Amino acid sequence: MAVISGLIRVMEKAARKAGGRLRRDFGEVEHLQVSRKGPADFVSKADQRAERIIWDELRAARPDWGFLMEEGGEIAGAEGKPRFIVDPLDGTSNFLHGIPHFAVSIAVQEPRLDGSGWGDVTAAVIYQPILDETYWAEKSRGAWLHDGRLRVSARRHLDESLIATGIPFAGRGDSVEWMKIYAALAPQVAGIRRFGAASLDLAWVAAGRYEGFWESGLAPWDTAAGCLLVREAGGFVSDWRGVSQPICDKQVLAGNDALHSKLHKILANTLKA
Repeated sequence: MAVISGLIRVMEKAARKAGGRLRRDFGEVEHLQVSRKGPADFVSKADQRAERIIWDELRAARPDWGFLMEEGGEIAGAEGKPRFIVDPLDGTSNFLHGIPHFAVSIAVQEPRLDGSGWGDVTAAVIYQPILDETYWAEKSRGAWLHDGRLRVSARRHLDESLIATGIPFAGRGDSVEWMKIYAALAPQVAGIRRFGAASLDLAWVAAGRYEGFWESGLAPWDTAAGCLLVREAGGFVSDWRGVSQPICDKQVLAGNDALHSKLHKILANTLKA
């Protein structure tokens, strides 16, 4: 059984408290779908309320730490202290349309010792309120779903593999690049899925539900927690060049040791052509 640190307990408490509120708000979305105004304003407020809950909980527990939040932006902490990276509602479009696939994502990033910016992500919690699933990881301590250890998939062949992605939409992302990658990859794999919440895509790679994941044009709060989960579950995360960043967000390629290299080769050859 996993020994959960005090920091993870603090992060999980914040995620669960925000997730509980999101779960209640999600119950209202279905009723709002038929209104003329629609649920967009309600969901925006739900997002903001969830972030405030997380802020209050984490600030009370670690008052001198900084924050990087989707809604609230960057808030500096004391010099030399870590920061929390928070996405209070990853999968907003799903939530807006009454689709029960969204998550709360919280990560901790350490400052570089030389003061040159931000370094490794060392703790992560991703909470799926509808399924009541808590994914968590700490650097060098593994990745977990509740108290069960996570491992990336052991599949070694692309034709047995299920790959997740995020599709560019509403002017976000590079649709031409995405279509090139899809055209090269789709004939070689067992399937491609787009579920609409990058944090959960990465958590599911860590859990072995997907064999790989690619997406571009994301933000640090979308991927910070998920990158650590994949790595602590034995997988690899890089950008299109194969370079492993503390947080891969502008370009994210994740998979197990065998498939990551195969996926990277396909992407590199496709985008070079």
